[in-house]
Amino acid sequence: MNKRTISLIIVGLFLGAALGGIIGELIGTFLPDGVVKDFFLTSFEFDLAGLVGNDLGVIMLDLKVITLKFGLSIKVNFTSVIGFSSAYYFLRYFR
Repeated sequence: MNKRTISLIIVGLFLGAALGGIIGELIGTFLPDGVVKDFFLTSFEFDLAGLVGNDLGVIMLDLKVITLKFGLSIKVNFTSVIGFSSAYYFLRYFR
């Protein structure tokens, strides 16, 4: 039986979600204004700085000599969830 590494699984799921998000944005740009377009373009955004209450969207670490900025933002829409689920299906059942 072929074992998969965790990095392959994470990259596969990430690519599935990213590809689904891109497809959703493309579909949303070509649709006329209405409920269906709003459905494809409505998304939930999560950023790392929201956990610490920073409005800039990044976590800043000021060391007086150098300032480090860390940021991570994830935007999830309906088709990215479908892409994530499809990637999971392919990784799970097609070995």
